[in-house]
Amino acid sequence: MDEAAILEIIGRGAVEIISLTELKKKLALGRPLKIKAGFDPTAPDLHLGHTVLINKLRQWQDLGHEIIFIIGDFTAMIGDPSGRNVTRPPLAKEEVEKNAATYQQQIFKILDKKKTKIVFNSAWMQNMNAAELIKLASSYTVARMLERADFEKRYRAKQSIAIHEFLYPLVQGYDSVMVKADIELGGSDQKFNLLMGRELQKHFHQEQQVVITMPLLEGLDGVQKMSKSYNNYIGINEVPEEMFGKLMSISDELMWRYFALLSFRTTAEIDKLKEEVKNGKNPRDVKMLLAEELITRFHNKESAKKARENFIARFQKGEMPEHIEAIEISVPKEGLPLANLLKQANLVPSTSDAIRMIEQGAVKIDGNKISDKKFLCQASEHIYQVGKRRFVRVKIIIN
Repeated sequence: MDEAAILEIIGRGAVEIISLTELKKKLALGRPLKIKAGFDPTAPDLHLGHTVLINKLRQWQDLGHEIIFIIGDFTAMIGDPSGRNVTRPPLAKEEVEKNAATYQQQIFKILDKKKTKIVFNSAWMQNMNAAELIKLASSYTVARMLERADFEKRYRAKQSIAIHEFLYPLVQGYDSVMVKADIELGGSDQKFNLLMGRELQKHFHQEQQVVITMPLLEGLDGVQKMSKSYNNYIGINEVPEEMFGKLMSISDELMWRYFALLSFRTTAEIDKLKEEVKNGKNPRDVKMLLAEELITRFHNKESAKKARENFIARFQKGEMPEHIEAIEISVPKEGLPLANLLKQANLVPSTSDAIRMIEQGAVKIDGNKISDKKFLCQASEHIYQVGKRRFVRVKIIIN
């Protein structure tokens, strides 16, 4: 494969490559490069947002390079300050270990297990004594640390910054030194941490790594990044029917973003699908192709086929009309009770009627019956149904 073809694969979807000239030099070395990416096991399950980066690792792997998947069990106990306006509480060691075990199982739904090296950064950090940690900290200044956007914002707002938070980018950067990374991949919100790796490699007289940042995938709401905390995620371990329903709930516009960052289809194939939609093809049918592809990847082809058939059956049986009114509703960050949402969506005359319908089992979200009167609706887009004939597609906006 020539350089141009390789760069097209590597650069697809990337936000930034620092730097392209250095990347070309490394590719010209003619040896497998060490491609590093780190994930802190702060939650037990991976979601599609995580897979944007893991997909890129797989592409590097298919090109014959060495993947070093770092599980940040040590950094997770510090807490990543990226994008935070308050100090993030450290996680307990037991919780980190439990989450790390699930990561090791889930990543191999994408990566080739035989060609992936898993490393825990506690392997070197837990043996570092106080004197060595102080020496590491002396390699970077407070002034440079405060150039980081989230630190600077908190500093100017007179919000507290704990000393241990300065250690996070140092430790992540030191990981690059320990594994002698040629290239590090990370989300665009991790740019400061990734550049720290370059600085520390230079400090330790190593060849500096190339940094490639990837975009953050929007969640089902199409606004906030995909996250469990925003309840707008699709977990890669979710059952096929749930995954299919959630993917079909995304907007037609957001669908192309998901194709670009999650699909393994070529750019030419995706462009062809866009042209077909432009010429009259129903976007719903194209969205089904995306849902099938992703469910096949994380489950199997048969499960994907069955999930599609079940979804189509709802329409064929008249359970859902093909054309459903779409509205937007603003809700507070903590969510809105289902009964209140049904009232605001004009599906019921009052919240008391909504509660009664919920108790009778007459309320569904994306075809799934909801019987919990305390159910909270949060940032997402779903089809809400009351009875057999009242439907509305609601896109929830956090106010």
